[in-house]
Amino acid sequence: MSSRRSRSRHSAASRITDDQIIDLVSKLQQLLPELRNRCSDKVSAARVLQETCNYIRSLHREVDDLSERLSELLANSDTSQAALIRSLLSQQS
Repeated sequence: MSSRRSRSRHSAASRITDDQIIDLVSKLQQLLPELRNRCSDKVSAARVLQETCNYIRSLHREVDDLSERLSELLANSDTSQAALIRSLLSQQS
């Protein structure tokens, strides 16, 4: 019974408040290009989350596209150019 009480106290202490959720959704909205300038309009949390998912998907597609283009560039470059590009990329990591 005491372990049940301690779990209950712990979960109550770690719960996020409605105000914290509102604040996090607002911050998330400001990160999304599609919703960034809609401060005056009320946007539902569900819409913010949906747009976040859409934005993350688009970023994944962009990364995939850039990776493919980089692979093509490296494949079509001479050895010294490819080595230089790889060197520059490894410095960014």
